[in-house]
Amino acid sequence: MNKRIYYLKNIKGFVFDIQHYSIHDGPGIRTTVFLSGCPLKCLWCQNPESQELYPQLFFRYDKCIGCGECISICTQDAIKLNGNVVQTDRNLCKRCFKCIKVCPNEARTVIGKEITSGEVLEEVFSDKMFYHESNGGVTLSGGEVLLQPEFSSAILELCKSNSIHTAIETSGYGLWESMKKVLTFTDLVLFDFKHFNDDKHKKLTGVSNKVLLENAKKIWHDLKIPIIARVPVIPSCNDSILNINQTANFISTELDRSIKVHLLPYNSLGKAKYKNLEQPWNCFSGTVPSDEKMNELRNILESYGLSVKIGG
Repeated sequence: MNKRIYYLKNIKGFVFDIQHYSIHDGPGIRTTVFLSGCPLKCLWCQNPESQELYPQLFFRYDKCIGCGECISICTQDAIKLNGNVVQTDRNLCKRCFKCIKVCPNEARTVIGKEITSGEVLEEVFSDKMFYHESNGGVTLSGGEVLLQPEFSSAILELCKSNSIHTAIETSGYGLWESMKKVLTFTDLVLFDFKHFNDDKHKKLTGVSNKVLLENAKKIWHDLKIPIIARVPVIPSCNDSILNINQTANFISTELDRSIKVHLLPYNSLGKAKYKNLEQPWNCFSGTVPSDEKMNELRNILESYGLSVKIGG
């Protein structure tokens, strides 16, 4: 093993899931590596467990039998019985995770772990046989891959050194220098367009979209890396005719009409996870968009000469 590969394999980072045999995160059959940590706080977030960089306690209320073992072992007095429900004060919790070891029914688990890029590569290799036949590969998702640029670029470089197709899914929110580092070993970018209006983007995600849009243009025009535009369709948030027209105009004129667009209908899978993380639900009341609505938005995008697919 040469020194460069040895160095790359020992870079550490945080992931919260590795999904095998994935067919929705790029072409072909893929291994999707979900990195922890995200600078955005989207109201409709489907993976709230991805927002924190470090491992978190995940509490499944339905599995708790109320034995009190977790209360007894907690040295921070962070776990208490509130009526018939065990609750953890996340401000007091030091994440020692001793409570997990004594839970007899596995109601308490850890989401996220520190891992080396070499260990990620081992997971990837277990699926490598599927990549060639399906034109698949590896996709880094999140969270936000730009939050861990050294770790992300190490995984991607290792994959490229083994002739594995690479993709990243990103909001585009990050310093351009960090993004360039990650994109050096990236074959495809799945770029999320959440809202074109900057003020509304701030309200919905907590950050401005100015850097995101500039980074999208640099990826396409400067680095010439293929992009798939992904537009989450969130009722009452970004599904207006105006926003879809503005988004379509940006993609077709500021980028290129050859870029494929994936319209991703909202689902409410994230709501239950907030409870598992013992975090308050943000009262987002979005519903799943109808087929009629999705087709209406697809027709608008196609009127700009774009190729559009509903779903990932």
